[in-house]
Amino acid sequence: MCRNIAEQSPTYWYKGICPRSQNLLRLPRTKFVEAIAQDLMQELAADEQHSREGKMYGILLVETDQGKQQILKAFSGLLNGKSVVEGWVSPIPGRDRVQLSESITLTLLESLKKQIIQLYEIPEREQYQKLHKRYEEELKQLSEIHKQRKLERQQQRQDFNQFELDEQSKRDGIEKRNLKRDRNNILEPLKQVIDQADDQIRQLKQQRKQLSQQLQLEMYDSYRITNFAGETRSLSSLLTSMPTGTGECCAPKLLHHAATRGLKPLAMAEFWWGESIGDKIQGEFYGACVDRCQPILGFLLSGLQSIDIVYEDDSIVVVNKPAGLLSTRGRYGQDCILDRFSESLIPVHRLDQETSGLLILARDTETYKQLIEQFQQRKIHKIYEAVLFKKITQTEGTIDLPLWSDPNDRPKQKVDYQRGKASITNFRLLEPTRIEFYPITGRTHQLRVHAAQGLGTSIVGDKLYGDPTSTERLHLHARDLQFIHRGTTIALQTVTPF
Repeated sequence: MCRNIAEQSPTYWYKGICPRSQNLLRLPRTKFVEAIAQDLMQELAADEQHSREGKMYGILLVETDQGKQQILKAFSGLLNGKSVVEGWVSPIPGRDRVQLSESITLTLLESLKKQIIQLYEIPEREQYQKLHKRYEEELKQLSEIHKQRKLERQQQRQDFNQFELDEQSKRDGIEKRNLKRDRNNILEPLKQVIDQADDQIRQLKQQRKQLSQQLQLEMYDSYRITNFAGETRSLSSLLTSMPTGTGECCAPKLLHHAATRGLKPLAMAEFWWGESIGDKIQGEFYGACVDRCQPILGFLLSGLQSIDIVYEDDSIVVVNKPAGLLSTRGRYGQDCILDRFSESLIPVHRLDQETSGLLILARDTETYKQLIEQFQQRKIHKIYEAVLFKKITQTEGTIDLPLWSDPNDRPKQKVDYQRGKASITNFRLLEPTRIEFYPITGRTHQLRVHAAQGLGTSIVGDKLYGDPTSTERLHLHARDLQFIHRGTTIALQTVTPF
């Protein structure tokens, strides 16, 4: 599953704030994982049963601890009435603990639903509607008759006795009042029955709401989700108010599954398949749902490529950068160290994306300038540890090979004695394939090229200067770092992760 940079560029970020560190955690949806999802769409299209009900489907690209990539897939809710389907990730555990309570509650809810339907269907409602309509029509007809009589009286006032005309007007009024009285006498008893039924319906609906909320609370208290820091929490402990279906979407199911099996997420994509509902269109990609998934993403992503802070004060932060994470923002918007911190930080130097280890970030421009000056004057001392692909016999020495960036073969660096810049590295062998590098200069890919060209063997996992089919991470780690800060020598060291 080797991918180029464009395929890794994000089209969307799943993100949330870590509850413990308050750092922003992110997981991308990339063009590569979208292509995998489109393969799944073709599988779904070949089976008519998947088109019967519209729902969200999800893909999670993960990496094992051996560096192998795998694909996980999930569906939201139930698939053809089943929660467990072979080949798909299992639902978040816990629902089985409330099965009895759920069964009893669902039976009660169904009983209440039937009572509500019966109250809506009482015969008095239909009788009331028919009689009400009939009286409305009779009143309308009577009003038209009275209106016509009034016009006739106005025309006849000069020819008839005024008293007689007034009496006719009074009789019209009495006739209308009598009709309204008859209407009220007939409709009022029916309305009382209907009002009583409506009161019962409101009470029954309130009971249904309370029972549903109680069941949801029990379910959310039983659901246990695990994050990549190894923490397990119930949904109810994360949020007190959650809509129905929280925890049953694809993203939580996929991330929980990966976390409980020691798998590292690389990218995720969710899409709609089946009959369109609302704004959901078949084959379209969608981000995390605002109500159900977004509130718990921060917890679910916790521990995922967490950034260890080795040292910090009010002017600098020194982190242990994980492999695979950029030091600064790339051309295609890939994830980087700066995006993991809410504050504005300035990288003083860089590490290759695939290199792990110590990285200095400044909190202000003055500190940045002071540290940059130390780098320029070569007063900052760094030690890298690496594992070589082949054994070497030379126990220590210096590699002096000038490096040049070939514009026709970027990002590779080449040894070039005419156009290259001076590049010097001291080294010391720890074991036949394990080595320490002491870079004197800081050229791009310097240690990687010096290993491949100067020592005759690439670093394990180096796809650019070694085996391009390797599935292992680059075994190069910036282990030690020493610099002057506020007049004091700061010496930091981390454990090599391989």
